[in-house]
Amino acid sequence: MRFGSAPLMSPLLAALLACPAFAQQSYPTRTISIIAPFSPGTGIDILARTCGQKLSERWGVAVVVDNKPGASGNIGTELAARAPADGYTLMMTATTFALNPVLGKARYDPLRSFVPVSLVATGVLSFAVSAQTPASTIAEFLDLARAQPGKLNYASSGNGTPQHLTMELFKLTAGIQITHVPYKGAAEATKDLAGGYVDAMILPVHTVSPLVHAGKVRLLAVLSDERSGVFPAVPTFKEAGLAAVESTVWYGLMAPASTPSNLISRLNSEINSILAQPDVKEILARQGLSPAGGEPERLSRLVKAEIERWTRVIAEAKIRAD
Repeated sequence: MRFGSAPLMSPLLAALLACPAFAQQSYPTRTISIIAPFSPGTGIDILARTCGQKLSERWGVAVVVDNKPGASGNIGTELAARAPADGYTLMMTATTFALNPVLGKARYDPLRSFVPVSLVATGVLSFAVSAQTPASTIAEFLDLARAQPGKLNYASSGNGTPQHLTMELFKLTAGIQITHVPYKGAAEATKDLAGGYVDAMILPVHTVSPLVHAGKVRLLAVLSDERSGVFPAVPTFKEAGLAAVESTVWYGLMAPASTPSNLISRLNSEINSILAQPDVKEILARQGLSPAGGEPERLSRLVKAEIERWTRVIAEAKIRAD
C-alpha cells in the first residue's frame, strides 16, 4: 500500500483516458459493481455473485456485488439508473423491474433508464392448492370457484407482487372470483398454504416441490409454455384451456442507459459463455432456474411484453399499490 501524494498523471495519459474509444478498447481496467436490489441470499443476489465471480476470473479485475434492498427493489434500481454509463456499474434484476413502474411505485423507466445486457435465467411458476382444497384438476377448481364466488381464497407474498398479479390474470382469464389474502412475505404465505389456512397460491416449482412430496399441497398446473421436467404429469394452463395464463420467473442483467454498444456486446458475449458452463448450470438448477442467454434484444422484448401484459391486468383488476 502506498501513502502520501499520488503521482501526477501525464497530460498524454489523461487525454487518452478521457477518450471514449480508448476507454472502451481497454475495458475493463478497474472494479466493476453489480447492484443487486434485494437482500443477500435471494435469487438475484446468487445470480449476481455467480456471474460476477466468473467475470472476475475471465477479466482479472474485481467484480463486487452491491446489495441495495428496499422498496420492492426500487432503491437499488433507481441508484443503478443514475450510475455512469461506462460499463463499470451493472444491475441484476428480475420480474419486479417491469412491474413496479406499472404500479406507479418507481422513479425509473424500464425501457429508457436502462439498456439490456442479457436475459440470465428463467424459472417455472405453478398453481398449487392446499391438500384440504377439494380439487385435483384446474377444471375441478374452476367448478368450486364458480359454485361459490368469493368463498375460495389465495395467498400471495404481498399486494402488487408477481404472485398476486399472476393470480389476478388467472381470475380475469377464467372469469372467477376468489379472495386475495396478502402476506408480508412468501415464507408466511407458503406456510399457511401447507397448513390449509388458504386454498391456493402461485409458487415457483422448486419452492413447492418439497410440499408436494410431503402431501401438503397439490399442483394443478404450471404457467410455462411446456410442462415442467420436475413434474411432467402436471399439465400447463394452455392444456387446461387457459393459454393466456402464462408467466415465468426471470432474471436479467442491465446497464444504465447510454452505455456504449460495444461494451454491451462484450458483456453479452461473456454472460452467454458463462451460462454455458456446467458448474453455472448446476448452481442455477439448485435455485430451480434454467440458463437463458441470447442477444440483449431477447431481454428487451421480454420487458416490453411484461409491461404490456401487467398494465392490462392491473387496470382490469383495479389493483392499487400499497
